[in-house]
Amino acid sequence: MAIDRDDAAGRARGREQDRDDTELMFLGVERQAEQVRAGKITSRALVEAALRRIARTDPDLGSFRIVLADQALAEADARDAQEPAGPLHGVPVAVKDELDVAGQVTTFGGAANRTPVTADSEAVRRLRAAGAVVIGKTAMPEFGQWPFTESAAYGRTLNPWDTTRTPGGSSGGSAAAVAAGLVPAALGGDGGGSIRIPAACCGLFGLKPQRGRVSTAPHPHLWYALGTVGPLTRTVRDSALLYDVLAGTTPSDRWSAGPGPAATGWVRALETPPGRLRIGYSAKPAVPGVRPHPAHVEALLETVRVLRELGHDVREVDPRYPDATAPFVAQFCGGVRAEAAAVERPELLERRTRSVLALARLVPESAVERGIRAGERLAERADRMFTTMDLLLTPVIAERPRPAGALDGAGLLTAMVRSRPMVAYTALWNVTGHPAASVPAGVGADGLPLAVQLVGRRDDEVSVLRVAAQLEAVRPWAQHRPPLPAE
Repeated sequence: MAIDRDDAAGRARGREQDRDDTELMFLGVERQAEQVRAGKITSRALVEAALRRIARTDPDLGSFRIVLADQALAEADARDAQEPAGPLHGVPVAVKDELDVAGQVTTFGGAANRTPVTADSEAVRRLRAAGAVVIGKTAMPEFGQWPFTESAAYGRTLNPWDTTRTPGGSSGGSAAAVAAGLVPAALGGDGGGSIRIPAACCGLFGLKPQRGRVSTAPHPHLWYALGTVGPLTRTVRDSALLYDVLAGTTPSDRWSAGPGPAATGWVRALETPPGRLRIGYSAKPAVPGVRPHPAHVEALLETVRVLRELGHDVREVDPRYPDATAPFVAQFCGGVRAEAAAVERPELLERRTRSVLALARLVPESAVERGIRAGERLAERADRMFTTMDLLLTPVIAERPRPAGALDGAGLLTAMVRSRPMVAYTALWNVTGHPAASVPAGVGADGLPLAVQLVGRRDDEVSVLRVAAQLEAVRPWAQHRPPLPAE
């Protein structure tokens, strides 16, 4: 049989291009920005590499709702025509589809909005001001209601580590895109665990900051006191770099955090070791009736061992979690109701969402406000917990990532039952507002990532970041890459 040498050479060049694109995208935020500043690569080359990887890999994942190829290339060319200024200059990033990107429809994961917005949200504006290039908007369940990224309008998003499994949610599109090396970072939102849960499922670092740390403008809040905006990244340092850009609020924001890391800078805070901290640990879920998977308990205990070797005082505790169900449900219902009231075509909302709205009609605005005040009282109780420890260590999720299709055919009650093990360790800290992070803890026997959660005192993201960075130094995780089907 004759060999077409040109065709073989073309395939070889294609494979070489694929390898180069992969290495570029797995450099991470800080190293990509450094290469642009040093003139070793252009922003256009980074964006082109990201677009090629998205075209090759995302059909198997569904992480993007829309890819803004032409706009991103034009934005990259504009960056290349400027002197590098901001810390993210030339770096391609993705944005969860609950945040406004000028000229694009903010779908909230559904089909009920049709008109593009005219301006960026404050978080996206800050990214662009720091030099980042917005390459697309990522998938989410409608209004971010579920810890599974599945939508009647846009289908399922799949986990890069095992494409038969969920990447978690609701920021599952952002997590899948970063884990697969399609972008080095992506914005998410966390109203009940929606940054930490997909970070845990996809082997990423994901910090839910203190309530009011990052602006939700143009909206005064994200699910009232529950929601925060933040990035998903491969490393702790990349997360800190992005928070240096994102942290800060506007007069329209209902909540504003204390000084926190902003006093010295987030990246700079990592330069000082944490010292010997008192760290309590517990495998007990904050949601009654949920039992943690043995793999998560094992990951927790292994992390305890590492932290003790690092010199920390680590002891098992009984957190005596308060019941946060009522304040969470009140704000969840109020938040979904507020978002649904703003869409253009409410008749196109999903059946489950309409069921939530029927429940929300039974929750008056006064009950939502009572839920916020109840959450503040729970935060004071949690503050007392932190008088005897500096950090709390727990699992992030109770079960292993479910097979994709967790919401298929599920009504409201079934979806809520299936969601409980995923939010059993996370949702309480949305009610209280405390900072909490998902920290990678290896890979399980099933080939899926493991993770632990670090929870800090109010406004103490610094301790969370520093200990997470210590764990990262001892057992590096960023070099681990999922076995993508297209590679």
